[in-house]
Formats: sequence, C-alpha cells, structure tokens
Amino acid sequence: MTKRVELSVWLRLFWLFIKINLLSTSGPASIVLLYKEAVDSIMSEEQFIEAVGFSNVLPGSEALKLAMFVGYAAGGIPGTIAALLGSILPPAVFTLAAVALLEQFQDAAWMQGFVKGLSPAVAMLMIVVAWKIFKGGNAGKVSYRVWLITALSFLAFFLDAPSPLVLVGAGVLGVVLFR
Repeated sequence: MTKRVELSVWLRLFWLFIKINLLSTSGPASIVLLYKEAVDSIMSEEQFIEAVGFSNVLPGSEALKLAMFVGYAAGGIPGTIAALLGSILPPAVFTLAAVALLEQFQDAAWMQGFVKGLSPAVAMLMIVVAWKIFKGGNAGKVSYRVWLITALSFLAFFLDAPSPLVLVGAGVLGVVLFR
C-alpha cells in the first residue's frame, strides 16, 4: 500500500467509528450501523461475522473489540489505532464536557439539590439489586454462604475498610466458599 492509500484507510476508519459512536448509543444498533458501513467496503461479510463472534467471546467492551478487529482487518496496527481513537474520542469528549459543565455549577444551589435528589435514587437502585440477589436464590432460599459474605462485607464497611478491598475480599471468599 502506498502512504496515501494507507492514510486514506486510517482516516476512513477514524471517521467511521466516530460516526457510529455519535449516531448510536447501544451495542446492537452500532453493530447494524457498522455492518452497513463496513461490509463490502472495508471487509467481507464473512470477516464481519467472524469479528462479531470473536468480540463476543473475549472479555471487555464489545464495541472496542469490534473496532480493533475491523481496524486491524482494514489497516493493520495503524488501522486498529485509528478505529480505537474513533471509538474512544466521542464518549471521552462528552464525558470531559459534562465534567467541565458540572465543575462550573458545583457550588450552585440547584446542583446541590440535584445531587441530594440523586442520592436516594442511587440508594434505592442498590436496594433493588440486593433484593434481586437475595430473592433469586434456590426457590427463594439464600445459602448461608451468601449471608456470610454479606455479613462480613457489612462488618468490613462498618469498620471503614476501603471499598475495593472489601470487594476483592468478597470475591476471594466466594471462590473459597462456592468451589
């Protein structure tokens, strides 16, 4: 490939993934849009199906894995980088803009009220998740192991243990108890 053709492919990948990230917010919708944009112009249908299947098997963000696969198929390592930048840039810019906006209004009275209004909703979401965990056991019965991990986690939080340490400890205890 000549330098001009390579640059054209990389810019096309970059623009393709920026467009997909701006026009779709969900995985399935972005896959359909990527299919329409990439198949027959960047890769074959067989390659695309392989990419989607492969991205579903590996851990991590399906969108980023798919971007890497398509980028690599179309432009090698530089194509992968171009596709990843196109995938990462829109959400990163939106997040930075939201943070900058929130930073400007952090001392405003309405923002304090907004945060105070969010707190009970977040707490309720956590209660709903906990309810589903405890309700979803064997026909409504939760094993003593779940209760043990719950009690030890509560105790650790009560003793001001760092949250990441409590989560890792609960995970290790789960490995031991649920073998």
